[in-house]
Amino acid sequence: MLKAVLILAMMMGPTMAAAEPASIDAYMSQPRHLADDVVHYGPAPSQVAELFLPKTRDPHPVVILLHGGCFLKQYEGFAQTSAIAADLAGHGYAVWNVEYRKLGEAGAGYPGTFQDVATAIDRLREEAPKHDLDLSRVIAIGHSAGGHLALWAAARSRIPATSPLHAAHPLKIGAVISLAGIGDLKGQGPVFALPCGDDTIARLVDSAHRAAPFADTSPAELLPSGAKVVMVHGVFDPVMPPYTGRDYAAKVRAAGGRAEVETIPGAAHFDLVIPTTAAWSAIVDVLDREMAALAHGS
Repeated sequence: MLKAVLILAMMMGPTMAAAEPASIDAYMSQPRHLADDVVHYGPAPSQVAELFLPKTRDPHPVVILLHGGCFLKQYEGFAQTSAIAADLAGHGYAVWNVEYRKLGEAGAGYPGTFQDVATAIDRLREEAPKHDLDLSRVIAIGHSAGGHLALWAAARSRIPATSPLHAAHPLKIGAVISLAGIGDLKGQGPVFALPCGDDTIARLVDSAHRAAPFADTSPAELLPSGAKVVMVHGVFDPVMPPYTGRDYAAKVRAAGGRAEVETIPGAAHFDLVIPTTAAWSAIVDVLDREMAALAHGS
């Protein structure tokens, strides 16, 4: 279903822009990049994270990277995000590329998928002294479904104590750069359903068995998170169009948080996660800006 939606968009793209947006095949065919370290944070094959390290000697600012793929097992993502992880390491960042259990794998959904992301992120405290990581400068970048998980991870301190997703001292994330991510699972679920399936979000949050399935799973229900939010969208994205980012940023600001929107001309869904695109270059500029702001305490 996802590929069908994106093929239609690619057919329309050349009529709307001078350069054709990146295809799903261009994204999927990226070569795998090897990490400097691989950490298994749980027993399942998908409970793994890769650390890409820069060549610099100073304490390394950290990027947490969360791939997309509709939260579904059949779509890849972890291998593909290794390309932008390697690119970011070349820009001086330590990159924590996180894999997690997806729907179709044992233990995925609620609470497993969310607990995987939380456990992987908090594991950075253990890895920091080994690799000279600066945990006062942490930014989460997530693409598509991973954009949701990045926004959610930054809001974990607001999860009710009664939830199995609650943690007493979650690792603080200073900013989130959501690349075509979904921040409002309830309000924007119908948009996400078109490429990813009508029941995907319901399965993810276990709405069939929970009275308030979004209370601890949707970033929109956990505002303000305390993290600066930048919603990035390609102007031709058929999966999460730019208006979804604008709507979510408005919710963040209405709750007293800080949020901006970056709309990238000529780009669609996958231009945002291919390191050779102009869109990715613009995203690195956003990351540099937001990391500098963290360094100066703003």
